[in-house]
Amino acid sequence: MSKPVAIVTGAGQGIGRATAIALAEKGYDLILVARTAADLQETAKQAGGLVAAADVSHLDQIERVVADAMARYSRIDAVVNNAGYAPAKPIDQMTPEQWRRVIDVNLSATFYFCRAVWPIMKQQGGGSIVNISSMAARDPFSGLSAYGAAKAGINLLPRALGREGGTHGIRVHCVAPGAVETGMLRGLVSKEQYPPENTLDPAEVARVIANCICGDLKHSSGEVIYLHKRLK
Repeated sequence: MSKPVAIVTGAGQGIGRATAIALAEKGYDLILVARTAADLQETAKQAGGLVAAADVSHLDQIERVVADAMARYSRIDAVVNNAGYAPAKPIDQMTPEQWRRVIDVNLSATFYFCRAVWPIMKQQGGGSIVNISSMAARDPFSGLSAYGAAKAGINLLPRALGREGGTHGIRVHCVAPGAVETGMLRGLVSKEQYPPENTLDPAEVARVIANCICGDLKHSSGEVIYLHKRLK
């Protein structure tokens, strides 16, 4: 039998890279998606997989990634929608263009990928989708109104899509971590403002994502799973 196939977006670093490594260890063939090819090449060195440089805010590029995956593997078993964009801007300084970019990268791209793989998963009798949200959906840092709003939208998707996918064997989860030690976080707050000992390691989040796809959580669907570091 062929190996299961997973698409991971935002795979160039952080949670996406850690997820690619975790799924590779579970025996998945990978399609690694991000805008920066050099970052993806580094992930591929660690996890294997095909590099697919793409901007997930563009529907045509998502459809190309899905079509290329099907042309090579003839199946897609899992999608991890992890790509994110989080500029910290007070509302009176955020331009409409920046707002649209935040919504497009975080929320619209998640919808686009779900829509693109849905008929494939229906035809093959099932699949797993994990959408990566954030604690910012309910408790954002100052200046993350757009990011928090986009992630709040992502939180609703598994409840609706979990119902739609139930009769087709399609499971949809949402993983919403708190602060994770990534480049995105450090672009928002310094280590002095938010010490590393208070953050999650990307590998910790990746383990939960892998559990949703092929581990202890593979019999559930429609849930939002919140993760955060318990402070001493």
